[in-house]
Amino acid sequence: MSITSDSEYQCIAPIDFISTTKVPESHTWVLNPCDENLLESIPTIDLLDPNAISLIRHACEKWGIFHVINHGVSSQLLDEVELQTRRLFSLPFDQKLQAFRSANSFSGYGTSRKSCLHPKRMWSEGFTIFESPKEDVHKLWPHDHHQRNHFCNVMVMCRNEMNKLAETLLDLMFGSLGLTQEDTKQVKPKTGWKNPYGPLQLNSYPICPDPTKAMGLAAHTDTSFLTLLYQSNTPTGLQIFKEEIGWVPVHPLNGALIVNLGDLMQILSNGQFKSVLHCAVVNNTHHRVSVANFYGPSNDVKLSPLIQLGNIDHLPLYRSVTWKEYLEIKAKHNTKALEFIKN
Repeated sequence: MSITSDSEYQCIAPIDFISTTKVPESHTWVLNPCDENLLESIPTIDLLDPNAISLIRHACEKWGIFHVINHGVSSQLLDEVELQTRRLFSLPFDQKLQAFRSANSFSGYGTSRKSCLHPKRMWSEGFTIFESPKEDVHKLWPHDHHQRNHFCNVMVMCRNEMNKLAETLLDLMFGSLGLTQEDTKQVKPKTGWKNPYGPLQLNSYPICPDPTKAMGLAAHTDTSFLTLLYQSNTPTGLQIFKEEIGWVPVHPLNGALIVNLGDLMQILSNGQFKSVLHCAVVNNTHHRVSVANFYGPSNDVKLSPLIQLGNIDHLPLYRSVTWKEYLEIKAKHNTKALEFIKN
């Protein structure tokens, strides 16, 4: 296990949640008020609905997030992804640490690097997959060749299917703004959307002895174009912030995937579509897991508001930026990052 410093280790290393009977001071938060019985809910869009494109535009403008059904990703695959995710996180703590993220890698086991932006640590653990997970998975199951192969195959299938769906959704979003394939080719990497950049993130939110004190994942926006999220059918963990309402719970919907917009989509749409502020809370009865597929361009593709959206009344709100550059800005300024690239 290679790390640069004790402080970095303390920042992104989880604790052994299974053996922790009390929320330590290092993990104690003041939580956002959220009414779990709130009737307001995010939109649900059926991709087979002939009005899907207009519904997507409305959801992207008003919410920045929606459920999607009839999306084409099989329920059998998603069930197997959840099973393998739970199998990974149920391993003994010391065994999971064998795949701890090294200093020069974003792949492997650990907590979100967003932890380093906050004085308190989070009640969660994660496993990040960028390309092939084989090397990290070998550390988790060194003597189980079949389990290693099956896990890797399932995750590769999941990522491929989610990327196909993300490509479809992105075209629908651009189409809802009146943009054509020709209009948007400037933001596509030379290899096309077939090789997008972005990780598959497995998240674990263990049972917490006092969920009123702990935070699963602190409030943030994603940086990607969009994120596809699968969440287990357990007590609600995901919450989003909606202006004039406050924090809204996103209850699991059987068979649906969650689509949430990232900052890069807000940039491309010149602010017409909004990235959504969200967080994850924990509970004291069920181990919750989720799987997030982040979809975006190559690191070096320059992104700016699409000129076809600009007119005399809507000058570009943001300067040109690459995803790599924006990630560096985000690492310093977190939820205020967009303010630092405004024109």
